[in-house]
Amino acid sequence: MSKLLKPGDQVEWQTSQGKTAGTVKRKLTSKTKINSHTAAASKKNPQYLVESKKSGGIAAHKPSALNKR
Repeated sequence: MSKLLKPGDQVEWQTSQGKTAGTVKRKLTSKTKINSHTAAASKKNPQYLVESKKSGGIAAHKPSALNKR
């Protein structure tokens, strides 16, 4: 089941340092370059661009890695 997230949603995810939280900025449905990484998102396998509340950094995450707060 795919998660329905939208811009502005507060989410959390697991990192090697523990749980962290942030805000969904947008849904990615095509390959997108983020810093030096390319997110392999597609319409069938979307990812979400998320801004970390703690660091302010942005990253792409698969829906399965995110939990809505």
